[in-house]
Amino acid sequence: MKHLIRHTIGCASEAEIAGHLLLCDSAFVPPLSSRVDIAQYAHKIFSNAHCFEAWAEETLIGLVAAYCQNLETETAFITNVSVLPNWQSAGVATQLMNRCREQIFGAGFRKIALQVNHHNRIAFSFYEKHGFAAVGENNGTLNMILSFERNGQ
Repeated sequence: MKHLIRHTIGCASEAEIAGHLLLCDSAFVPPLSSRVDIAQYAHKIFSNAHCFEAWAEETLIGLVAAYCQNLETETAFITNVSVLPNWQSAGVATQLMNRCREQIFGAGFRKIALQVNHHNRIAFSFYEKHGFAAVGENNGTLNMILSFERNGQ
């Protein structure tokens, strides 16, 4: 892992996103492929999400994907946070989450929502560390929110 990590926004192709998700599949709790068709999910992310990407050479090693379409409630939704297994614990997810948060709040959104399986203690702890708070649970999925309050409001 002595490669220089390059960060981009929206540069990954649909095929690169799908390949990345397949390589990360077993790191999800439960595995991503048990919940979604990965090719269709990659298409949805590619078509609708803002993708915050980390690359080592030509390999997509990390991805945070957020839907930033709910202007009415000023809430963005993170649909994916994933890092290739051999790059986990190297700060990749933290760097991507920080970039995502800066962009979303800079665009005028006031909240970021996400969902995490309540059995995924590592992800839950990661989100808590980044300021997300659990606001409810539905069928084993925790709903979490990160709020940004502007000064004077």
